[in-house]
Amino acid sequence: MESIEFTNRLQKLLEYYDLSASSFASKIGVQRSSISHVLSGRNKPSLDFVMKLLHTFDDVSIEWLVDGKGTFPKSNTTPTPIKTNNILNDNSKIELKENDLAAPLAHLEKNTTKNSSGKEIEKIILL
Repeated sequence: MESIEFTNRLQKLLEYYDLSASSFASKIGVQRSSISHVLSGRNKPSLDFVMKLLHTFDDVSIEWLVDGKGTFPKSNTTPTPIKTNNILNDNSKIELKENDLAAPLAHLEKNTTKNSSGKEIEKIILL
């Protein structure tokens, strides 16, 4: 795989999905420095890097990414949503009322007053 050609294809992918190098790194689950090194030509992409990219972006074929053969995107449709591990993929907001957590936690107040060392628990903080 020619490093310069791979870099050009990777840049095309970033432009197509309108992603910065940093957001791209987050999407595929690699360090930002990995993207920077690949884009600058300092490092060649690892197999792990290529596989994470292919698993995240359905419109990218391995033949196109590695050898430049075939087309990108695979289909001539609009970009497919990027797979993420997030539950919310949009800007949805969830509003919780004070009592929403009270009922599920009520048993903690009654059943959990001391920890294993015998010290009393003062408060429980949920993040």
